[in-house]
Amino acid sequence: MNRLAHETSPYLLQHADNPVDWWPWSAEAFEEARATGRPVLLSVGYSSCHWCHVMASESFEDQATADYLNDHFVSVKVDREERPDVDAVYMEAVQAATGQGGWPMTVFLTPDAEPFYFGTYFPPAPRHGMPSFRQVLEGVRHAWSERNDEVTEVAGKIVRDLSQREIGYQTAQVPGEEELAQALLGLTREYDPQRGGFGGAPKFPPSMVLEFLLRHHARTGAEGALQMARDTCERMARGGIYDQLGGGFARYSVDRDWTVPHFEKMLYDNALLCRVYAHLWRATGSELARRVALETADFMVRELRTAEGGFASALDADSEEEVPREARPQKGGGGRREGGSGRHVEGAYYVWTPRQLTDALGPEDAELAARYFGVTEEGTFEHGQSVLQLPQQDGVFDADRVESVRERLLRVRGERPAPGRDDKVVAAWNGLAIAALAETGAYFDRPDLVEAAVGAADLLVRLHLDEHARLARTSRDGRAGANAGVLEDYADVAEGFLALASVTGEGVWLEFAGLLLGHVLTRFADPESGALYDTAADAETLIRRPQDPTDNAAPSGWTAAAAALLGYAAHTGSEAHRAAAEKALGVVKTLGPRVPRFIGWGLAAAEALLDGPREVAVVGPSLDDPATRTLHRTALLGTAPGAVVAVGTVDGDEFPLLADRPLVDGEPAVYVCRNFTCDAPTTDPERLRAALSRSSGTSG
Repeated sequence: MNRLAHETSPYLLQHADNPVDWWPWSAEAFEEARATGRPVLLSVGYSSCHWCHVMASESFEDQATADYLNDHFVSVKVDREERPDVDAVYMEAVQAATGQGGWPMTVFLTPDAEPFYFGTYFPPAPRHGMPSFRQVLEGVRHAWSERNDEVTEVAGKIVRDLSQREIGYQTAQVPGEEELAQALLGLTREYDPQRGGFGGAPKFPPSMVLEFLLRHHARTGAEGALQMARDTCERMARGGIYDQLGGGFARYSVDRDWTVPHFEKMLYDNALLCRVYAHLWRATGSELARRVALETADFMVRELRTAEGGFASALDADSEEEVPREARPQKGGGGRREGGSGRHVEGAYYVWTPRQLTDALGPEDAELAARYFGVTEEGTFEHGQSVLQLPQQDGVFDADRVESVRERLLRVRGERPAPGRDDKVVAAWNGLAIAALAETGAYFDRPDLVEAAVGAADLLVRLHLDEHARLARTSRDGRAGANAGVLEDYADVAEGFLALASVTGEGVWLEFAGLLLGHVLTRFADPESGALYDTAADAETLIRRPQDPTDNAAPSGWTAAAAALLGYAAHTGSEAHRAAAEKALGVVKTLGPRVPRFIGWGLAAAEALLDGPREVAVVGPSLDDPATRTLHRTALLGTAPGAVVAVGTVDGDEFPLLADRPLVDGEPAVYVCRNFTCDAPTTDPERLRAALSRSSGTSG
């Protein structure tokens, strides 16, 4: 029975035609398990996961394996991106039991959803000491049927153990100078001075930590913080993790040198890094940072924007292996290119050999491209293929010729079979993209990027928000998914709306942010301690209520909510929102000095708290007035951590910050405040720039 055919998740739809009798995560699936007395196989993955595809082709598309599953298990397939709550609680169990985790995640459950056996990828035959998937299935079936009482007892104990792992959070003091200095010291110890970034292989873009480092430098003037951020950004931008032709970043580097990426491209990575590079340019004027910010923004709009105006989740790492041009059949219609070998290979779309450069460019330009992009006969990837990098300084090459080469290679690459796209719209990740595109568009005078941000925000309001301002987690093809938004959705969308309000001067986005943050206060926060949960109090009950303040690939819902609450409080003067932000940031006082790499967004929010954050009100005769626009852009370019900007007219009521803010001698003026205590207004952009860029600046 095809129960996945009407799901909104591309990952689930990829499995809709499997011979496995899949169920989506639902009460009905567990009722079936109870009625038939069978255990549940829970398989969790996502569409751009390489090993998820491998296990699917090896096992879930195999008729004999499917028959065994259908006879003895109730099989449940979950997209971790649609149900991060389900993924979180069972991943915690996997990591507790095995010491590691990953996807595909394979967990066996009782009909009461209690886990009793765990794993990730299992091969079709025994390999490297790992049992085959069939052996695992047979072992689990035998244990379930022959030792059911023992299995049930073990499952109950696991759930009890997990319940005792709750964060014992007591309202703590907010982090101060000492904790942030200790966090910086900890990062310095883990920093890789030769290659940039932190730790060894695999190496992930430290987006949230980079934001903290830039804010710390802006507030304190610490050159070491700026140096770590600048060098890491340059190393990544020159490495293979960055797409040197089309812009945008891959998920991570498999080596310490940023050379060979895991080729999937995620919306959240690119949104976060676009914003980091834009902020690095704002702080330093780096031309490299400017180029990467704009190219990454253009990549998101070009490759990830959906027909409805939102942004798709990801591009796959794999694509069909290219075959020689003369061997290709004629291209057919439709969105998917024809003529590939049919064999999906990781990175096939992105890598080059010297011969391919020659075929694309001719001998002379191919030689230049090989030197410029680091393409060698030996290769940096597999089978003599190279990932494009920028090992040389740009200045030694003719810029016009390099740009011509880049454009031609991009055009030729566009004829290759393209990676698949997961085109579901995830609310949280679109919130991050809205913030990045709005700010990047404002900084670099690119109104088209701001318009793209507005389009995504419009989609979220139109499709994801119900009449009670509750968020749906995902949508696809203009249809909202059934899964409720989690804390990161409310927090990151609020963050995006706050950035959009500052850039556009449209107070409606501040109002929407307030509606979302109202849910954070009433449905996600512990009313006494201020601790935050990843799911709402009225959400589906799982074996435990997930709660994690540490950053992973994107900001945790906890720290993202703290940052958004703080920004909203600065805009409105709401003591309730500021108090909630301060309570939530107590976790940074504890974790910041201990694990700074994993709470970077919380550290960045703490920097904003210590700086105020500044409240900047720009008042003019109209938003189209040139002098007002100059002051507004200058305010947006200020580096004061977490500063909020409101722009409007004297008689406007879009923003609370604009109340009782007159023009000065008939001229547009700016009021820079902290805790609603303000400096004397200024009409001079240079004075404003100095006021918002000085280290440890003070107002009052």
